[in-house]
Amino acid sequence: SWRLTSRPTLKMTPSASLLLLLLLGLCRALPLQEEGGKEEKAPDTVDITTRILRSNNGSNEILLEGDLLAPRTRNAMMCWTQNCFWKKNSSGLVTVPFTVSREFTSSEKQLIVNAMQGFHSKTCIRFVPRKNETDYIMGGRQVLSLSRQGCLYYGIIQHEVNHALGFQHEQTRSDRDDYVTINWDNIDPQMAYNFYKQSTNNLNTPYDYTSIMHYGRTAFSINGKDSITPIPNPNVQIGQRQGLSSWDIIRINKLYGC
Repeated sequence: SWRLTSRPTLKMTPSASLLLLLLLGLCRALPLQEEGGKEEKAPDTVDITTRILRSNNGSNEILLEGDLLAPRTRNAMMCWTQNCFWKKNSSGLVTVPFTVSREFTSSEKQLIVNAMQGFHSKTCIRFVPRKNETDYIMGGRQVLSLSRQGCLYYGIIQHEVNHALGFQHEQTRSDRDDYVTINWDNIDPQMAYNFYKQSTNNLNTPYDYTSIMHYGRTAFSINGKDSITPIPNPNVQIGQRQGLSSWDIIRINKLYGC
């Protein structure tokens, strides 16, 4: 997915906007089932987390939870003013201006736009081409960077966009210990910080194993064994990358008052 490479959503101004940047080898920032269904999908054998971590491997930047260049304070982030969020207009829509790097081909740009438009039918979020906004996804600005090698998939793009909207990884939410076990012995001690719980605003919604924001079960594993095990049923699937889950959609709508 993409990562935030500039300011995180913590300090977005009311006129904020998004930039989609091509970086060779990086997916960063930090789904509703797919709309249309014609976009290229990630192979079923590889979950979204694995693709992100593979693409970010070797980055010389400090990444939080594998794909975030931002403070680890969000599930939705804890914020008590509207200045943290994208602004709603008089029509009740939350417009997010964006710019796509010229480095992407026309077909790659279309895939990115299709993934962003997947938010439109189920939420009040509207991604619109930037005109003269001073803040945007890459402007004054928030940067989402996508690698051609591993990140240009519908669900991965949506995962990173959802970070830009203010959402953290699911398994770091404050109540996660009731739903998953973190297997610390299977995790590189230098990577353990990626699994620390956060003080999150869970929006009165249940823990969601199906969230596009959930790590796969072997994220940051040093031995191929589970770094995350669902409880009480260890066989529950986690780490899907097809698109926003129904709870992902509900949370977006709750956070932005759709």
